[in-house]
Amino acid sequence: MGSKTAIVFGATGLVGNLLLEELINCGNYKAIRIFVRQTTDVSEPSVEEIITDFSLPESFLSKIEGNDLFICTGTTIRKAGSVANVEKIDRDLPAVVAEAAHKNGVKKIAVVSSIGADTNSKNYYLRIKGEMEENILKMGFEKTVIVRPSILLGERKEIRAGEIVGKAVMKAIQPVFTGKFRKYRPIHGRDVAKAMISLLEKEAGKNIFESDELKKIARE
Repeated sequence: MGSKTAIVFGATGLVGNLLLEELINCGNYKAIRIFVRQTTDVSEPSVEEIITDFSLPESFLSKIEGNDLFICTGTTIRKAGSVANVEKIDRDLPAVVAEAAHKNGVKKIAVVSSIGADTNSKNYYLRIKGEMEENILKMGFEKTVIVRPSILLGERKEIRAGEIVGKAVMKAIQPVFTGKFRKYRPIHGRDVAKAMISLLEKEAGKNIFESDELKKIARE
């Protein structure tokens, strides 16, 4: 068993839930602190649940302490209700959490973004993810990892109809994605989770990893 403490935001989402499983099983961490809105079914002794009201940052920022921070938060406009609310969850919350973690002495951070993230994108979602990345990269962590998965495979606790259709289409045309287009192939959430853990163990250097790179790293 390792001696480190992991901190996880977004532990109930597709990638976050699989990340939690991988963190428990990898043996690198003696403790895993998850910040969640409501209690989960996890009964693992190494996991500490911190029930959190994310609308009140002052109530939880001082508790973001440990070695490695993993941020897997995200939403949809249907669930959030507006682009402004998506900005709060997908752009602003990760920045607030990361800034507090850095001040509290956390050295390493891994964040889930999206393929195509770009501050100049006309697509609101990709713009928001690009702005989130820009904010995180400015913070000066010892190690910063930003992962950009393509369409995610795996079972979600919530049903996203549009994503189900997207997965089916992408699977059907997957053979088309070769060469420089390989990064657009669907990727399983577990591969993203495994890559995030592995990348934080590597030497500092490159910060942003595309979907095809994540799959390769996860299988190493």
